[in-house]
Amino acid sequence: MYSKINDPSHWILPAVLAEQASVQPDASWIEMVDGGRLSFGQAAADVDLVAGMLRDLAIKPGDMVALMMPNGIDLVRAWLGIGRLGAVAVMLNTELRGAFLEHQLRNCGAALAIVDGGMLPVVLEAAADVATLARIVVASAMPEDGKGKALLDWAAWRQAAPYSGPLPRAEDIACVMYTSGTSGPSKGVLMPHAHCALYGIGQIKAVALTREDRFYITLPLFHANGLLMQLGATLLAGIPAVIRQRFSASEWLNDIRQHNCTVSNSLGALAAFVLAQPPRPEDRQHKLRVLCNAPNLPEHEQAFRSRFGLRDIVSGFGMTEVNIPVWGRIGQACPGAAGWVHDEHFEVIVADPETDRPVAPGELGEILVRPKIPFGFMVGYHNMPERTVEAWRNLWFHTGDAGTKTADGLITFIDRIKDCIRRRGENIAASEVEAAVGSLAGIEEIAAYAVPSDIAGGEDELMLAIVAKPGAVLAPQAVADHADAVLPRFAMPRFIELLPELPKTATGKVQRAVLRKRGASTAWDRERRG
Repeated sequence: MYSKINDPSHWILPAVLAEQASVQPDASWIEMVDGGRLSFGQAAADVDLVAGMLRDLAIKPGDMVALMMPNGIDLVRAWLGIGRLGAVAVMLNTELRGAFLEHQLRNCGAALAIVDGGMLPVVLEAAADVATLARIVVASAMPEDGKGKALLDWAAWRQAAPYSGPLPRAEDIACVMYTSGTSGPSKGVLMPHAHCALYGIGQIKAVALTREDRFYITLPLFHANGLLMQLGATLLAGIPAVIRQRFSASEWLNDIRQHNCTVSNSLGALAAFVLAQPPRPEDRQHKLRVLCNAPNLPEHEQAFRSRFGLRDIVSGFGMTEVNIPVWGRIGQACPGAAGWVHDEHFEVIVADPETDRPVAPGELGEILVRPKIPFGFMVGYHNMPERTVEAWRNLWFHTGDAGTKTADGLITFIDRIKDCIRRRGENIAASEVEAAVGSLAGIEEIAAYAVPSDIAGGEDELMLAIVAKPGAVLAPQAVADHADAVLPRFAMPRFIELLPELPKTATGKVQRAVLRKRGASTAWDRERRG
């Protein structure tokens, strides 16, 4: 375990890697399911070389470097190499494309990006009018045409002189991750090093990690759960991380069995996908001792216990902005609930969303959070000061999530107060969907909103209500085809309905609550193609 885990001034993951490399250089850290391993010592050496390459490219501490790569050893090298130099890793969702990606590249202002070769075409297309992004390091075969961007070879890190400069400070910004609501474009969360490390510290305490554990990671490393809660926890604890490039429900148990994994996290509908697999005789023949599942539906917890024989299921509640201030506890089952406040580092109340006054135990209110330690929280939204101020009021961060808190402190997430869409673990900005799909000729007005998923734990499905221009003929299938071409996969609508008009308030605001109440029973359904 990291020797300074109780000292917030030393919560710096590149420093943690340096210590692990010193203490156990030959111990295995990264183990890819499809092959490839990295010890702590080799990881530290590689990270110094990547930092050296970035230095040679004139990247300085504090500079933004966009990163768009799939789960893998190169992503780990790039992420920690950026951090070792003291630069800022802008973690881009690998499903992004078009206007979604263009906004994030433009907002972060990165002059350099590190991109997997398979993702380069969508980056070049999205960045065509982003003048700030001048150079792209390509992690595969180099194409001939960079479309106005200078293309560099990722393999150059191996020949760089290692960086030996000072480590960043706990209060320095380590990372930017983008998160969405419905109003306005996605927001870049400015995440200090201490904030990033605290995710893993909370995970270690919640699941009682020991040196005997092996962590199975299938969630994407461009999000805080996979990168910081899980991979960060393995770095702090000095244990192996077994990583699959992309989640597979059919291989979930096979991987856990083959690699002797003892701990894993699940999110949203992934638990439902695992449980939908046909039962097998070997379902209980594994070493998995605890699963962190959020949201943790009671029926899912019961199924994991009875079918797979899991001893412990824990959950939690958090956001990119606020870390994970609520965790479950080993040995204290609370199916359906998130857990108890991680009160060593956070304060959490459930309050009236209009007055911010705490509600009585058991009553519904908004979950409000604030940190107890410096820099264990976001410092704001990048280049969006008005959105930062909007999120804070009366010295509390307003999550926009509704929940309850019992007299003994058990917190349960109920629903979202904000009119936002969450599908398969991704927050989706309705405004970005509307702007992208609304570019189709013949669309007069469009509204994107959430309807309930029919997958247990699947959160929302995305629905579009569309009004055609006078004289235009629109078909739902044509709208869906256009959506598929301009939206990330996680934001593709399942339901589409053509309406003569959208319900609006007296001031002309679309009434999404009225649209949600209509439901999707009369809409075109992607899964039925009817």
